[in-house]
Amino acid sequence: MTAIDLPPSLLATLPGSSYTDPAIFALEQAKIFEADWFCAVRSADLAGPGAFETVQIGKESVLVSRGRDGKLTAFLNVCRHRGARLCTSESGTVKRAFQCPYHAWTYGLDGKLIAAPNLTGMPDVDRTAFGLTRLHLREWLGYAWVCLADEPPSFEETVIGAVTERLGGPTEIDAYGIDGLALGKRIEYDVKANWKQIIENFMECYHCATIHPELTEVLPEFADGYAAQYYVGHGAEFGGEIKGFTVDGSEGVDRLPGVSEAQDRKYYAITIKPGVFVNLVPDHVIIHRMFPLAPDRTLVRCDWLYLPEVVESGRDLTRSVELFHRVNLQDFEACERCQLAMDSRSYANGGVLVPSEHHIGAFHDWVRARLS
Repeated sequence: MTAIDLPPSLLATLPGSSYTDPAIFALEQAKIFEADWFCAVRSADLAGPGAFETVQIGKESVLVSRGRDGKLTAFLNVCRHRGARLCTSESGTVKRAFQCPYHAWTYGLDGKLIAAPNLTGMPDVDRTAFGLTRLHLREWLGYAWVCLADEPPSFEETVIGAVTERLGGPTEIDAYGIDGLALGKRIEYDVKANWKQIIENFMECYHCATIHPELTEVLPEFADGYAAQYYVGHGAEFGGEIKGFTVDGSEGVDRLPGVSEAQDRKYYAITIKPGVFVNLVPDHVIIHRMFPLAPDRTLVRCDWLYLPEVVESGRDLTRSVELFHRVNLQDFEACERCQLAMDSRSYANGGVLVPSEHHIGAFHDWVRARLS
């Protein structure tokens, strides 16, 4: 289809091929997912020494584990002998070491090569040099963030900077005490859509009045089409009769003690590129982690976090969880509906963004710049 001149009210989106082309996805894997800080695992999921989890970051399988010193480390999940996948399970615990099931090359929790058949007969082999390939790792907000780049970008400028830019200050998120919260619920969604579709959907609320009846009941201003992310520092206010961030607007659970009066009865949404959403409400926090697996497939892990005493008490979290679970299902269905048309001739040159979506254009500019 031929491109048309757009009036000032409309901005062009990325072309349809950006969401379907395997070559573009491979470029994104190399220049975005394997180059930026990637939110890999929740730290508390790896409770003791030897606990591990494997995650897909770009084209690489990554092994994150807790060492004997209590610290988390990340390695490429590849045996240095013949390249066999070291750990094939998504998670588990080893007693003392990781052993390759092919030739029994064995690595300590620190990644050092500690044993292999006939290794003593090869005194010239440097056990550190032939250890697992270590990756950069930072812990923040109770999660382990991993970067595969040899020289990672500044964590403060990129990850923390995204939160600072959204909330209008570097300490606003501290009030929620996220690293001290407990997991109340986790739901995984296998979304048949490109990762960019999901980010674009999360960043705007032009669709909210159409597909999110429960959400707009709790946050009436969303029905007007302007998402919280449209304004720096803005939090969407609860409706006058709404008591909590629940599916029916009923009272939630215990408020997080650090939340100020200015933050109370408000919802804040944050996008941390390339694949994390942070949702802040007075009594809990919801964190989405995206794992792009193919041009048209993205795994999303969604965690609902509460005060530890709330989780330990066995309080009923159903109404609290159900609100954003429905939002997720509604959003992901919409993303999948869009994905179906990305190869259409009608979308070869892309679509358009209306004024309340213009801020998505900055995300598109970021993607173009990273791939150029």
